[in-house]
Amino acid sequence: MTNRTHREVRLAARPTGPVTDDLFELVEVPVPEPAQGQVLVRNTLMAVAAVMRTLMDEVTGVPLPSFQVGEALNGPAVGEVVAAPGTDLKPGDLVEHHFGWREYALLDAGDVQRHDAAELPDPAGYLSQGPTALMGIDVGAEVRPGDTVFVTGAAGGVGSLAGQLAKVRGATRVIGSTGSREKADRLVKEFGYDAVVIRGAGPIEEQLRAAAPEGVDAVFDNVGGEQLQAAIAAANRGARIALVGALSSQLADGGAVAVPIDTLSLLARGITMRGVALYDHRDLIPRWNELFGKGLREGTLTFPHARLQGIAQAPRALQELIAGKHLGAVLVEL
Repeated sequence: MTNRTHREVRLAARPTGPVTDDLFELVEVPVPEPAQGQVLVRNTLMAVAAVMRTLMDEVTGVPLPSFQVGEALNGPAVGEVVAAPGTDLKPGDLVEHHFGWREYALLDAGDVQRHDAAELPDPAGYLSQGPTALMGIDVGAEVRPGDTVFVTGAAGGVGSLAGQLAKVRGATRVIGSTGSREKADRLVKEFGYDAVVIRGAGPIEEQLRAAAPEGVDAVFDNVGGEQLQAAIAAANRGARIALVGALSSQLADGGAVAVPIDTLSLLARGITMRGVALYDHRDLIPRWNELFGKGLREGTLTFPHARLQGIAQAPRALQELIAGKHLGAVLVEL
């Protein structure tokens, strides 16, 4: 039997600084009734991501609509179909969609993606940021056997998978960046990184040159700022730089972080720099799911993530993600 009411998290106000509890409101609302062609989903897991901090602002530089004050936030979620009149979906089907931050979601049938529950060992895997990692490694940085690869933001949901993928693609040496010695040690011991530079432990360029004395062939940049500058400085002739994220700007209270670039140096060394975004490469999602399922079963890939319990913990999950308290993806069980 479907509950009569459910809870959702709404944006109570726009941030003017750090993300705080008073920016969110947890409200109880009626469970909606699906019409013909609609799907009612009981959400079981949702994910938070750094871009959600950006979407809390009224005006953003990303090609996604901002969250609206007084309305529920949204983001990736998986759940079970409760009812879907007039569609080919059945109660109990596993689906993925973009209406997280609520316990039940009502969507048009075309806005949900049905999954085979046996494709991945854990449905949480559908909320990984693996498609973005695959895009950056294969399309943006074009990682090749023998490469030395630098992944910025290596302990995040994207970077923790990108480093593993670089090794799968034959990279000889994979170097990451992160903000603490604890995370650096885990990246080396558990997730295949060969070395890690630490933000705040000295100039990034000096650390990177020490970790990659023969230079860097491919860069997977999640961060921008000083880390991107260091990557360009250490890049070999013909290096490929993928711009996948911009955490230094997304999480900065003052907005965009400018990065001086010596274009003559790029030209002289034949370095390519390419911005890639997943909305241009949606075809990679099924390829990733197949690769991920195989890798998880064979032990060649792992899914680092943290899980918080209950929708009331969703604001905390986003705050802790922004603060860098976890390694890998941050999920909420609903």
